This record gives sequence, C-alpha cells and structure tokens, in this order.
Amino acid sequence: MRLWGNEYDLREAAGAFGDLGTLIPFLVGYLTISKLDPVGVLVAFGLFKVVAGLYFRTPMPIQPMKAIGTVAISQAGAITPGAIWASGLFTGILWLVMGLTGAVSWIARLTSRPVVHGLVLGLGLAFMLEGIRLMAGDALMAIVAVSLTFLLLSRERVPAMLILLLLGAAVAIARQPGLLGELGSMAFRFQLPHLALAALRWEDTLTGVFVLGLPQAALTLGNAIITTVEENNTLFPDRRIGVRQVAIDHGLMNLVGTSLGGVPMCHGAGGMAGHVRFGARTGGSLVILGLLVLFVGLFLADSAATLFKLFPPSVLGAILFFAGLELAAGSQGGGVDRNDRYVLLVTAGVSMWNMGAGYLAGLLLWHCFQRGWLKA
Repeated sequence: MRLWGNEYDLREAAGAFGDLGTLIPFLVGYLTISKLDPVGVLVAFGLFKVVAGLYFRTPMPIQPMKAIGTVAISQAGAITPGAIWASGLFTGILWLVMGLTGAVSWIARLTSRPVVHGLVLGLGLAFMLEGIRLMAGDALMAIVAVSLTFLLLSRERVPAMLILLLLGAAVAIARQPGLLGELGSMAFRFQLPHLALAALRWEDTLTGVFVLGLPQAALTLGNAIITTVEENNTLFPDRRIGVRQVAIDHGLMNLVGTSLGGVPMCHGAGGMAGHVRFGARTGGSLVILGLLVLFVGLFLADSAATLFKLFPPSVLGAILFFAGLELAAGSQGGGVDRNDRYVLLVTAGVSMWNMGAGYLAGLLLWHCFQRGWLKA
C-alpha cells in the first residue's frame, strides 16, 4: 500500500528493524542502568520515528545520541536523569539556533568531500567492529546469524530481518524457558509521559551542558547531520534534504522529546544504512516501527525489559555488522589525488574512535593540504 509518498508492505516492515543493533542496547542501558521512565523514553522515540517517516519520506533513523548515552549509562551513579534531560534541551537549542541562523550550512560548505566520505567509511567500519564485539560472546549463534543473513539478503523477496528476529526470539526462549511465562504475564496499562522540565535542578543543567552536551556537538555535526544528508541524497536523489533542514529538525525533536522525559535523539547514516540494507526504501519503515514503539510506550512500558530479552546480543551484533557493511561498501573513494586519499583515510581511522574527532582531524588536514602547509 502506498500512502502520502510512503510504502507500507512486507519489505518496509522488515527494513523497519534494521536499526535495532544501535537502538536496543542504548534503550536497555537507559531503562535498566540509568533508571529512566520507559514511558517517556519510548513515547518520544515512537513519536519522532513516525514524524520523521512522514516528513522525510525516506528511512531517516531516530537514534539515541551515542556520546551522551555512553557517558550517561557508564557513569549512571553520577549522571542523574535531570542531567540527561538538560543535555537534550541544550542540544535542541544549539541545533535549532545553528539551523535557523544558517551557521550549520556555512560549516557544511567548509567540509570537503574526502572528509565526508571518510566519515562514512569510518562509521561503517566502527559499526562492523561493534557488531563483532556483540557477537563475540556467542560465536555459534553469530556464525548462524551472519550466514543466514547473507543467504537471505541475496533473495530480495525474502524478509531477511523478520526471519532473523524470529530466529533470535526462538533462541532466547529456548535458552530462558521462563521467558515464555514472563511474556504471558504482560499486562496492558495505559500511561502518558510526565513533563520532565519540572524535575530539573541547576546542577543537572551544568552537568548536562558541559559533561554531556558539548562533547556530543561535533559528533552530531559529523554523523547525524553532514553524513546523514550525504547518505540520504546519494540513496534518494529524488528526495533530497539539506543540512539546515536536518539541524532544525534535531532542535525541535530534542526540545520536545526531552521535555516528555525522553533521551537526546539524533539521526545517523549508519541507521539509515541498516534500514536500507534490510529492505526499507521509504519513510513507511519508520512509521511502522514508530507506531510499534509508541504502542509499547503507551500500553506496555512496564514490560519493556521483558520484550528486550527477545533480542540476543548476537542477533543485534549481526544487524549492526550488516548496517556497517552497507555503509562502508557504499562510501566513495578519495579519487586519484593522494592528498584526498590521505584525508579520507585519516578521517575514517580517527572516526572509528570518535566521529567528532575524526571530523575535526580530517577538516584540519584537508585545509593544511590546500594551503600547502603539508604534503602527503
């Protein structure tokens, strides 16, 4: 079925889950370690997945901001929920201002093509390595999952993702027999998110801005804005977007989402590659996944931790591996110029450690080459 420029079919439904390798681990960390209310987190994600699918009409992912999420979860004793919300509000204001003033467009014009391509390559390789890390603890299941996915993806009519998820759920239930009982005891309870702004304290705001928000800014610029725009416009030239448009979208999304008790959210080229690799071609995939997440947030939030048990790390690792493979394989080369190849590889290499640092390193090196200060 086609509606408002989006497709809603089995292929889109399968592609909808192509970003779970990034989404689920952060959701589990936020809900179980940081002790955030699942209602606000899930409702915000579900709502903006639907909005992104309807507005962009491409598989535009909605992901947790990785730098903020990593620090917030790994230092849960020191990072309060209020600090997480404050970082989202700061991020929202920052990108709304950058977009409305056009400053983000000026920065994007300074960014050379080798830097952008290096970001794409580095992100793809980083996703592959993270996928391998998730699969490392369950080698047999990982081999089966990767082999099956390669086989299924070679047949376009087969919904590879749905079969992979069914396999993961079957393995999870077989390994945890009590999981069936937990699933059977789930109860529906309608809940609405609470306004998070009332719980903010001054110390939360300082931590959110300086410990969480500022270190995320360069990563968001490189991955969630510049690289995502590049990926979208390469894959969907008939539905092009601009960096200013995406920056404003980031601003509104985080101002509203964190006000509802959600976590800082962004787009991402890796997530788009995952959606596309498993079949998504329109925003219908985001609408499908968003409605599902929204339903869980509104009616099954108390059982979210139980539902997450259906996704073994090895399966999530396989999903992440193929998303990275799709992204890295689609990255453009540095051309025949040796300087450009150096910039691409330096950007990619540093980006595997930190996307923001990779962006700054590649940009600095490229401008040094252009001015003749350095030579490859």
